[in-house]
Amino acid sequence: MKKVLFLALAAASFSFTACESKKEEATEQAADNVEAAGEAKADAMENQADAVRDSADAKADKMEDGADKMAPATETPAEEVKK
Repeated sequence: MKKVLFLALAAASFSFTACESKKEEATEQAADNVEAAGEAKADAMENQADAVRDSADAKADKMEDGADKMAPATETPAEEVKK
């Protein structure tokens, strides 16, 4: 009988320790909120970085297209220049 009573008491004590207090739940919720805010900020920064990268790529492409449209440089051998 003592074993059964002891096991029942042990089981009851474990069930009480498994319950979270309101303060602990609030702290965990606050931590989740901080994590979510950090993720949202990181996503926004990644989107901004993508926009900057895309803008630089577009500008470089435009410059390269302009260079392709320029008249080709004439190459004169050094020997002919001396004459």
